[in-house]
Amino acid sequence: MSTVGTLKECVQLPIKDNELVDIVQKAKDWAIMHGAAMRSKSNFSPDTLNFAPFVLVPSSFPRKEFERAIHLQPTINRLMHNVAHDEEFLTTTLADTIKVDEFTGNLFNVYKKVLANGFGQAITLGLLRSDYLAHTFDDNTIRQVEINTVASSFGGISTYMMPLQSYVLRELNQAEKIARMPKNDALAGLCDGMIKAWEIYANPKAVIMFIIEDVSYNICDQRFHEFYIREKCPHIKVLRKTLTQVHDEGKLGLNKELLIGKEEVAVIYFRAGYEPGHYPSHNEWDARYLMECSRAIKCPSIHYHLAGTKKVQQALAVPGVLDRFLNDPEEIKAVTKIFTGLYSLEDNETGNATYEMALKSPEKFVLKPQREGGGNNIYGIDIPSALKKMSRFERSAWILMDLIHPPISRGYMIRPSGPVPPPVVDMVSELGIFGVIIGDVDNIICNYEAGHMLRTKLSTANEGGVAAGLGALDSPYLID
Repeated sequence: MSTVGTLKECVQLPIKDNELVDIVQKAKDWAIMHGAAMRSKSNFSPDTLNFAPFVLVPSSFPRKEFERAIHLQPTINRLMHNVAHDEEFLTTTLADTIKVDEFTGNLFNVYKKVLANGFGQAITLGLLRSDYLAHTFDDNTIRQVEINTVASSFGGISTYMMPLQSYVLRELNQAEKIARMPKNDALAGLCDGMIKAWEIYANPKAVIMFIIEDVSYNICDQRFHEFYIREKCPHIKVLRKTLTQVHDEGKLGLNKELLIGKEEVAVIYFRAGYEPGHYPSHNEWDARYLMECSRAIKCPSIHYHLAGTKKVQQALAVPGVLDRFLNDPEEIKAVTKIFTGLYSLEDNETGNATYEMALKSPEKFVLKPQREGGGNNIYGIDIPSALKKMSRFERSAWILMDLIHPPISRGYMIRPSGPVPPPVVDMVSELGIFGVIIGDVDNIICNYEAGHMLRTKLSTANEGGVAAGLGALDSPYLID
């Protein structure tokens, strides 16, 4: 990844080796003892945890851009809510994609079946995360990388990163730096959204159900949400079920209530269901359809899920399209400013021009498919060979995006089984802002920004997913 510009680091580097070894061990223990941890993918055991990869001291991020992202999130929430409830826009925008991308096509089939038979619940819960990189070629102004509408993770563990790094700064006798770290209540903000949706459902005996994978590596992040709900509202029971279990145990009651065994479900929170491997058979698709038909409030509903696809993101960046969903010219201007170049690859004049542009200057772009979870994008010099292997038809499942050039920060990335003492490395950071929105097609009941996360990776790495093993959790040190 080509980058320019360097941000001034939080503490003077390097830290002396003897002091560094000591503080790293303390920080690892702090992380494990406070639950900033994950199960190992390489040496899995349900009974053991590794600390989640983290950056030792907070990474610098431009204050005005952080505040811009925070201020903008309620507008992003409302935009995505309106997109999700626009049947014509989703149908037209995804028409070519669903022909060539089987998974998106399956999601869309569920959507059309539910539309035909009627939604059991008009109210939706959106727990969103809008991700940004600062762009050095434009004075570090933020550019949106993507918007997540399903399984927007790390609200739980990220809440503990500011306390962890604050502890490290105090141990380094630099406690005065903590004032530049913004407070982060992501866990509370997201869980309060689920609790509010449960209250709207208005059955005090109903439960909240988390849809999970067969094996949950990111267990702490999920459990933090569950434990917060149970501690704040002991009367709300939380279930954890796979899609397979929902198929085997679930049914609809006389009034379209979703019953799992004898439990009525008020809110469904999807932490799985966003990639093909979560649907190993037709049973899991039947389970998804069953839930979408029910009275339970979904997070996300099937139309919210579709609204988060890369193709929709690209369509929203087309000049004039935002006018369909936002009325305030200043809001439209503010959202337009965060967009980077996004280009269609469909088999038409515009898509063919994009194809030629990508072959001519691949180093300027990222090629993105309709996939979540990290590790799926194609960068730079690898783009031409990937495109040439696709038919014109297959290209519709992808979009092309301008490569964003984030500034470099320097620091220590702490990973399980990493070198001791760790080396100083060049890194880049991606800011995620969480948002909560609840409403139906006509009315928004609540809409707020709900905290943040910072995900940091080596400057030489293309991908940066923590759950995918490619990045580290962090928090911003705001600089002017």
